[in-house]
Amino acid sequence: MLRQVAEGVLIHQSEFCQSNAVVVQGHAGALLIDAGIYGSEMACLANDLSDAAQTIASGFSTHPHWDHVLWHARFGSAPRYGTARCAAAIRDRLSGPHWKDSMAGWIPPDIAGQISWDLFGLITGLPAETARIPWDGPQVRIIGHQAHAPGHAALLIEERGVLVAGDMLSDVLIPMLNLDDTPHPIEDYLAALRLLEGAAGDVDVLVPGHGSIAGADQVRARIDQDHAYVQALRDAGTPDDPRVGPSATFDWMSGVHERQLQQLARRRERDGALG
Repeated sequence: MLRQVAEGVLIHQSEFCQSNAVVVQGHAGALLIDAGIYGSEMACLANDLSDAAQTIASGFSTHPHWDHVLWHARFGSAPRYGTARCAAAIRDRLSGPHWKDSMAGWIPPDIAGQISWDLFGLITGLPAETARIPWDGPQVRIIGHQAHAPGHAALLIEERGVLVAGDMLSDVLIPMLNLDDTPHPIEDYLAALRLLEGAAGDVDVLVPGHGSIAGADQVRARIDQDHAYVQALRDAGTPDDPRVGPSATFDWMSGVHERQLQQLARRRERDGALG
């Protein structure tokens, strides 16, 4: 079910990793951000919108990972946007002859069996200089960066005081760095956090891609927590972070943390050898 978190801004949280789809009501339809996960959940979202006499006027994917580029036939054929780099990344992943098999290898089988593959990843890249999503509704500022995934964007719904953070600032997932597509993953992540910090002053509601919604009094703590974790990674230290360890919401987070430490250690060894 849709739940209102600010005036004209609603969310639908999936059973999968507490994923948040965001609906922003506009003048001639709604903007749907990171549409959802299970087919049944997206159908439920479509029902809720229909009951509220809302159609989808536009879509947006915060980044090119599989769980953020899904769509459902009942959402219609509205344009679906992302940053130019996001669109290029997903287009590259869908370009091979066996892209579906390759992509399905990353997706839990129960979800892969429900995906509308003909609608998967159909993202139009906005020109690099685009500052706001082109749609008939509240202004939504695009905050582009390269943390977590190529072409990642957070969205600031300025008139509503809502920051949609994509896969950052979660209370259940640690920062997961983009360790494949950039030579400076630590620096990129810290730079992205500075951008979000700069936008956070007028934020009343924070919606992460996964996890619980945060109020104005929690935004600073979320930024500080992510910053502390990334600094611990940079220093090859052990973070004091409830998202890993025995109290973690998802026990597999400790494995993600260990893999990041190992990959960064290999990078340091390689860079040292080259230097």
